Amino acid sequence: MNVHVASAKSIDEAALAQLFTQARTHNGFLATPVSDELLKHAVDLAKIGPTSANQSPMRIVFVKSPEAKARLLPAMMPANAEKTKLAPVTAIVGYDEKFYEHLPFLFPHADARSWFVGNEAFAKRAAFQNGTLQVAYLILALRAVGLDTGPMTGFDNAKVDAEFFAGTDVKSNVIINIGYGDASKLFPRSPRFAFEQIASIV
Repeated sequence: MNVHVASAKSIDEAALAQLFTQARTHNGFLATPVSDELLKHAVDLAKIGPTSANQSPMRIVFVKSPEAKARLLPAMMPANAEKTKLAPVTAIVGYDEKFYEHLPFLFPHADARSWFVGNEAFAKRAAFQNGTLQVAYLILALRAVGLDTGPMTGFDNAKVDAEFFAGTDVKSNVIINIGYGDASKLFPRSPRFAFEQIASIV
């Protein structure tokens, strides 16, 4: 049997449904609490995904308490504020612009730190690119452990950074509402491009 055909037939359709084909971006969530253990499990999965030279710049603040939500809400765009207020958990996902200080531990088989020291533009670009890549891993990891997500970029980054990352080298990137989605608040899935519109094989 052709090995490629065998591999294709072994794809777990249920897993694909949970991660992609049936998963949705949720605007409303049930009042069901989300355990810290599930959040930790998702982070432990997400951190395994590859980044350049294992840079791992993602940093996360999980906002659960009413007091922390009150600090976050003024930074949200009006359309995102109410659903953020009601979500059981909101993750502020940022990236550490000084990620390279950890490379002697994360990438010990080369002097990777020296690639970035003194090259601020290169370091910031790497932090943003790999941090954004890790946001995608985190969304899939949250779905994999049975949670639903509502990622957003509609917020004031400067306000979030001042409130949650002051005195650090972390910059906010994406905010993700997390919980068990309320399917009654979903609208039909928006269109997607056909393969030929976004990809080619050469």
